[in-house]
Amino acid sequence: MSTNQNEVSKSQKPKSALPPGSQAPDFTLPATPDQKISLSDFRGRPVILAFYPADWSPVCGDQMSLYNEVLPEFKRFNAELLGISVDGAWCHSAYRQNRNLHFSLLSDFEPKGEVARDYGVYRKSEGVCERALFVIDGNGRIAWSYVSPIAVNPGADGILKALENLSAKEEPADGNQPGRHADAAGR
Repeated sequence: MSTNQNEVSKSQKPKSALPPGSQAPDFTLPATPDQKISLSDFRGRPVILAFYPADWSPVCGDQMSLYNEVLPEFKRFNAELLGISVDGAWCHSAYRQNRNLHFSLLSDFEPKGEVARDYGVYRKSEGVCERALFVIDGNGRIAWSYVSPIAVNPGADGILKALENLSAKEEPADGNQPGRHADAAGR
């Protein structure tokens, strides 16, 4: 197999995303041409990171539109959704407005793909992000991660299941509110 064919084969294999249990690398990225968002801004609540290859591509458009529709379900778990690609902030701004998206799109533009690299989901040969999802808990740890084939919309079921699992872990087993202790009669 020639070097070029070998490189193409490697680029088509899903990358090794950071696994559950890993500390999520913090970052600060542009959300608009003049505003930045940091992952640490959301400490104490779940965050969904949706890495995607590019604004304006058909599969990405379907995926981001689906998440926009499912946003109330994500909010039910007090989760924040952040879309991330290597497109510039101006491109994201136009795309977000055109698609009427109600969540932030972050620009991993310069240095290109730095955050995607930190999460193990950068496709160097194409210069884009993998189609990858991460659910991060309120302590900044990855609770769930998934890399979809780049041409396949991964949907929202995995995200919702991960948020349900996180929610179940946070609820006290005895039904008491955190910080309250029941007496012997359960009061």
